[in-house]
Amino acid sequence: MVDTTVDDTAFRTVPLDPKSGFGAEIIGLDLRKADEATVRRVVGIFHRHGALLLRGQSLDPAELVRFIRHVGTPEGHTLQDFTLPGFPEIYVLSNRVENGRPIGAHNDGVGWHTDYSYKAEPVMSTMLYAVEVPPEGSDTLIADGVAAYEALPPERRAQLEKLRLHHSYRHFMETREHQRRRLTPEQIRDNPDVVHPLVRVHPVDGRKALWPSTGTVTEIIGQDDPSDLSLLDELVAFMTRDPFVYRHQWQVGDLLMWDNRCTLHTGTLFDDRTYLRTMHRLWVKGDRPA
Repeated sequence: MVDTTVDDTAFRTVPLDPKSGFGAEIIGLDLRKADEATVRRVVGIFHRHGALLLRGQSLDPAELVRFIRHVGTPEGHTLQDFTLPGFPEIYVLSNRVENGRPIGAHNDGVGWHTDYSYKAEPVMSTMLYAVEVPPEGSDTLIADGVAAYEALPPERRAQLEKLRLHHSYRHFMETREHQRRRLTPEQIRDNPDVVHPLVRVHPVDGRKALWPSTGTVTEIIGQDDPSDLSLLDELVAFMTRDPFVYRHQWQVGDLLMWDNRCTLHTGTLFDDRTYLRTMHRLWVKGDRPA
């Protein structure tokens, strides 16, 4: 493997996943003390590598929002139940209960997907910041859509590039395993169905990625039977094989963000009767997939 370690006056960068070279981990940088030029370099590294990790951070909500604004415009949340008071850009993921009420959404994001795929302009990136984590379980997995696409034969790539996926937020919310609910008429109105390509072109450098998702897709447009989703299952299974997947084991103070334009991700379960987990999630607005 080519050594992709990068030395910088402010930090050092190594591959997030040494076995594949996917992603980047920045070592030796305290974001609270980083100047504007350093933060811009960090954002540039993120755009080129698909995922970014900084460990050992100690960021309050205002500092999280300040950093995410360097990446782009924060995206709001379709559901407002667990946004952090005073910080609508931050959504709380937690199984902690205070005063008889959960403080966050629990088991949210379990199942391979890309965030907001049901929107005309899905979120560009997702950032999670670890406030409290269990000693085992609750790993986050990220699948590299670029590597998966490039592993396919050229004729297979050409076939897939002709297909498009019909995404439905209503279908997703009313059939999901966790946090299932019926939508209000206003939520249905505000989240109409959309159609996106199965192979997505990254706007930064033109690299192509497989871009399937689970839960939101109701049809594959361009095949003989659009309602047959077996191809989608096949591609998700292929893209989430070990060679294409990075598994993140959380530590308190981890800041992990991934590029939804070229990845899939999933949360995993943990012993929620014994352990507590609290994460802060932020999103960055995206553009229409090409």
